[in-house]
Amino acid sequence: MSQADEHERVKKDVRIRRLYRRQLEGLSGRALVYEHAEKEQVSIPTAWRDWAEVKTLVDADWKEERENMLPRLQHMRTKLFNQAIKKGQLQTASQVLDSIGRVIGESVETVNIQAPDLTIRIEEKRD
Repeated sequence: MSQADEHERVKKDVRIRRLYRRQLEGLSGRALVYEHAEKEQVSIPTAWRDWAEVKTLVDADWKEERENMLPRLQHMRTKLFNQAIKKGQLQTASQVLDSIGRVIGESVETVNIQAPDLTIRIEEKRD
């Protein structure tokens, strides 16, 4: 491989890594490709080829990390819960707890069965 070919390959790898990082921003694929073409000063077809390589990397990442994803999500939920409590965001904390409960198998029915039944009756006022 000539030095010029190696230089082009390195440039392409750097371009793809930048596009990979940008795809985490949540834009659509088409928007990313058009932005990538403009920023990297490459043609649209080249940007689409770069995008195809990024999708291959994302698929490979997902296959490798899938087994570790649940513990990572649980850690993020716990961290989010602690931050929400610290900031007084009780609604967010409640939602995070519900999410954690669903993951560990706690269902609404289980909670309802275990919760005490409280009945309040208001009697008429007697003279």
